[in-house]
Amino acid sequence: MERDPSALDATPAPTALFAWGANSYGQLGLGHKEDVLSPQQLNDFCKPMCIRRITGGGGHSAVVTDGGSLFVCGLNKDGRLGLGHTEDVLCFTPCRSLLGCPVQQVACGWDFTVILTESGQVLSCGSNSFGQLGVPHGPRRSVVPQAIELLREKVVGIAAGLRHALAATASGIVFQWGTGLASSGRRLCPGQTLPLFLTAKEPSRVTGLENSRAICVVAGSEHSASLTDAGELYVWGSNKHGQLASQAAFLPVPQGIEAHCFQNEKVTAVWSGWTHLVAQTETGKVFTWGRADYGQLGRKPESPEGWNPEKQGSPFPCSRPQKNTPSSLHCLTGATEVSCGSEHNLAVVGGACCSWGWNEHGMCGDGSEANIWAPKLVQALRSSSVLLVGCGAGHSLAFCQLPALPPPAASADTKSQEATERQPVLPTQSQSYRCRNGSLVTQTL
Repeated sequence: MERDPSALDATPAPTALFAWGANSYGQLGLGHKEDVLSPQQLNDFCKPMCIRRITGGGGHSAVVTDGGSLFVCGLNKDGRLGLGHTEDVLCFTPCRSLLGCPVQQVACGWDFTVILTESGQVLSCGSNSFGQLGVPHGPRRSVVPQAIELLREKVVGIAAGLRHALAATASGIVFQWGTGLASSGRRLCPGQTLPLFLTAKEPSRVTGLENSRAICVVAGSEHSASLTDAGELYVWGSNKHGQLASQAAFLPVPQGIEAHCFQNEKVTAVWSGWTHLVAQTETGKVFTWGRADYGQLGRKPESPEGWNPEKQGSPFPCSRPQKNTPSSLHCLTGATEVSCGSEHNLAVVGGACCSWGWNEHGMCGDGSEANIWAPKLVQALRSSSVLLVGCGAGHSLAFCQLPALPPPAASADTKSQEATERQPVLPTQSQSYRCRNGSLVTQTL
C-alpha cells in the first residue's frame, strides 16, 4: 500500500496519524481503552517519520514506517504484537526484535501477525492454535516474530485471515497455511477430499493456480483470493455470503471470477473484509460484493441474507441458489486507497476519506454508532489530505497531510479562497493502480 507520489507536494508538509473506532484493548494507540467515534490525532507518533503501511487485526494495530520500522499496539494475548510479552499496549511501540531487519509489509489476523521483510522473508507471532504461524510442530504461541523457514522462495505479498494466512512469491506461486477453512470445507463438501493447503499447518502450495502468476493475496474470515499479473481474480473457501461470486457454497480449489463481472476490465487491486470483497479495475472503477447487512457493500442488500446451505435440503451440498455479482460504486471511481475492516471500509478519493459499513463502535468516524449504507465523507478529516488508510476488525486509522497554516496577515478573501480549496471534491476518475493487500478480516468480535 505504498503512497502515490503525486499525492505529495514537492515541499514536505506536516503529517499526522489519526485513529477512531473500537478501542477496548488500546488498539487506537491513544493511551486509553475508550471507543472513539470520530478521528483523533495521535500527537506523539510518526514524527518526523513517514508511514508506509497501516493495518489492524481483531484488537491490535500495526504501522510500518518508510524506514522499515514496525510499530504495534493493542491486544497482546498470545504475543501477537511480537514484543516478547503478553501485556496489552496502549501506545504505538516499536517491535525492537526486528531492529536491523527492515519490514516491507505486515498482515494482522484475528490473534496473530505475519510480517514480510524487505529481503522477502516471512515471520509470524501470536497464537498458533490453528497452525496460523506456519511453523510445523511449533509451540501454541510465539511472543516474538519467528521466521517461517519452509517459505524458501522470496515473498512479495502476505495476507492474514481469521485462522489462516497466505503468501505470494516473486515467481507468482501462492502458499497457504492454517486450518481456518478446513471445518467449513468438510461440512459443506462431504465426501470430498480437501486439498492439502486447506488443512496444512505449514506453508503449502495452493493448487489450481499453476497457469497463472499471482502478484497479490488477500484473506477473509474463511476465504482467500489471489490477483494475477493478467488482471484475473481467483477465489476459494467459504461462499456463505456470496463473497466468491459463485454458485458453490464452498470452493475447495481456486476459481476465477468471470471477467464480465468487472465489465470485462482487468482487476488491478483487491481487498477483503471478513465476508465481503472490494476490487478496483484498470479504469479505476471500484466493485463490491459479498455480505451486505451492515452496509459494507456501500449499497442496500440485493437479496435476503442468512441463506444456510445446510438447511436447504439440496442433493448438491456445494451449491447455493444464486450468485452475488460484483457491482460498481460510481462514487469511488479513481480511489487511490481502500481498506476493509471486518464489516466496514475506508477509501481515499481525491485526497478525501470516505467510510461505510458497520459502525457500532464508531469506526466510520462520523460521530455516531449507526451503520452507513453508502460511502460518506469523514468530515473530521475534510481539511487534511489523506494519504493512507488502514482498518482493523472494528477500528480505523488514517495517515494525513495536514493543511498549511495561513499567514497571520491573510486577508478575508484569501481565507475564503483557502477554505474553498480545502473542501474535498470527489473526482470522477484518476489513475493510480497498485496491488494492495486488504487489512484485516477476521471473525467474531
